[in-house]
Amino acid sequence: MSENAPLMARPLGATPLRWPGVDCLSYKEEGSAPFHAITRQVLFSSDDFSCELRYFEIATNGFSTLERHGHAHGVVILRGQGHCLVGREVRVVRAPDRVMVPPWTWHQFRANCAEPLGFLCMVAATRDAPVLPTDAELVELASDPAVNAFLYGQGLVNDRCS
Repeated sequence: MSENAPLMARPLGATPLRWPGVDCLSYKEEGSAPFHAITRQVLFSSDDFSCELRYFEIATNGFSTLERHGHAHGVVILRGQGHCLVGREVRVVRAPDRVMVPPWTWHQFRANCAEPLGFLCMVAATRDAPVLPTDAELVELASDPAVNAFLYGQGLVNDRCS
């Protein structure tokens, strides 16, 4: 943070949500993993912290990568609504829901409720790389009807979003 940066900055009122002086970045490197229509902003990352606070915004019908890794996530939904998968639990999320993603747990967020989904995500400053499901793991995950509906969009009715 620069010497002249304000101690507290409120996000701009524009859609999508942006903070002054914070770069809006690609979610991940293109082609690294399947995802769609998502951005990230690193709000706090410093040697003074052992964690990093990021803001992700998923455009309508976008989604994060289905993945797992050794570090946990603490997520707070700030705006919009959608669905998330954590392990084998699928649920509707909306502000101000909190979502805990334990280490080595499959997870994904989807903005499939006809509006963007924005959330804060706190993670360890030093993290391991995400692991994508193998074909066999994907088949096993999809054997659960609720997970199958989440992953392939069948049976998730938009009225469950409101």
